[in-house]
Parts: sequence; C-alpha cells; structure tokens
Amino acid sequence: MNRRYLIPLALAALALTAGCAGLLGSQPISDEQLDEDPPSPYVWDNAVNAHITITENARFQAVYRVEGESMELFRRDGFGGRNAIPVSAVRYRYPNGTVITGTELRERGGDIDRSRSRVAVSMPNGTDGGQLAFTSSSTPKRFSLPTFVNGSYEVVLPPNRRVEVFPFGTVDPSGYEVTADGSQRVIEWENVEADAVSVQFYLQRDLTLFGGAAAVLVVVGLAGAFYYKRRIEALRRQREALGLDVDTEDDEFGDDPPPGMG
Repeated sequence: MNRRYLIPLALAALALTAGCAGLLGSQPISDEQLDEDPPSPYVWDNAVNAHITITENARFQAVYRVEGESMELFRRDGFGGRNAIPVSAVRYRYPNGTVITGTELRERGGDIDRSRSRVAVSMPNGTDGGQLAFTSSSTPKRFSLPTFVNGSYEVVLPPNRRVEVFPFGTVDPSGYEVTADGSQRVIEWENVEADAVSVQFYLQRDLTLFGGAAAVLVVVGLAGAFYYKRRIEALRRQREALGLDVDTEDDEFGDDPPPGMG
C-alpha cells in the first residue's frame, strides 16, 4: 500500500475506535466513589440555580437545581468535543429536603454512568425538581465548566483569592458582581446565558511577587542601559583621542560643489 494512504487510514481508524468507546464504553461509577463524603458539606440552602464552591486543592463542589429528568456532566475539549468529568460524593436532595447518596439514587430508579464523553445522571423515579450535588476536579487558579442549567449562578472562591486585577483575574461571562464573605470572594450572576462559566483567580501574594519581580527587571534594565551608555561614551572619547572622528563642518569646499562643477 502506498505510504501516503497510511496516515489517513490510521486517523480514520482512531476516530472510529474513539467513537465506539464513547458509544459502547458506558460504565457505572463505583459505589465507594459515589457515596464518599464530600470535602465539606454541600450548600443546599441557596437561592441560585447553580452554586459552586472552589476548594484550595484544585477541586470544586457543585449544587445544581435539576431541570428535567436527567443531566449530562462534561467538559469541552479544544476541538469542540466533550470529555467526561470525574465525579464523586454524589448526592440528590428531594424538594422536601431529604438527601440521598449516589447508590440510593440508583436504588430508587435513577442511574449514574460514565462514558468517554460524559457522565449521565438520571434522577430517581417520580421526582419533580430537586437538587443534584457532586465533587470534581478543577485546575489550580482557574475554574471553567459548561452551564449545565440555566439561570442564576454563584461561584465561591477559596480564601484569600481575588479576581479584581486583570490579567491575573478574569471572569466570564460579564454581568457579574463580586462580594466579600469574610476572607472569600463570591461571584454572582443573576442570569447566565453563555455556554460556560470561567473564573481565573489569584492569591494576593501573587501580586506582591509579580511586583517585586517587575521592580527587579526595571532596575536591571536601567543598570544595563546606564552601563552601555557609559561604554558608548568611553568609545567615543577613545576615537576622538585617536583622531578617528573627522569633522566635516569646516570642509574646504563647505556646501559648494567641487571646482569646475558649479
């Protein structure tokens, strides 16, 4: 077979097998993972459709008001596709306030399974509304996730993190408010219509470190400029002492053309 056809065929085979993994590779999440304790209690009593608490160890805890009978949990990759997010400590809260674990959700007619492209959660039988909570991983100093539900959002940053100074802190979409709750910042949206919510934040000491590094660079730059200026002046004096600089102001002909050319 011609070698130029091998790469396209290999890519096609890879895409086909990846698709099969996404379609046929659905598998349940272990009971231990579903029922483990969350790092801290979930914030059930809130007035928003999505409440997300980012913890200091690059994880987050999310509580969503359920819209419909199921929900898919995923992240988008750089090619427009989807990747399942890792979930643990799954809880469902009925409208009357009763909270059940992930395994109890399955026992009551719901389901939680995972494929390459998403984690699909089906709510318990006979439910209308309620809240779904889970814990997952994030990225240090950055949180980004699709908007799984519509409406109001609230993101709570870890203690002493800030978003006010650009470009170290950025928030998307716009139309948000930042309030202080002790040492924590809370970012609120009344209504999110974007496809994703993204927050980049920083520690206050990061600005101090950056300011110190910038000051050192400025000092080094000024010292370098002063050094090269002194070197240029020294070289000019040496040229003058050796008579290498020719002064053309008193040229014999001045600005007039050479004899015979006027």
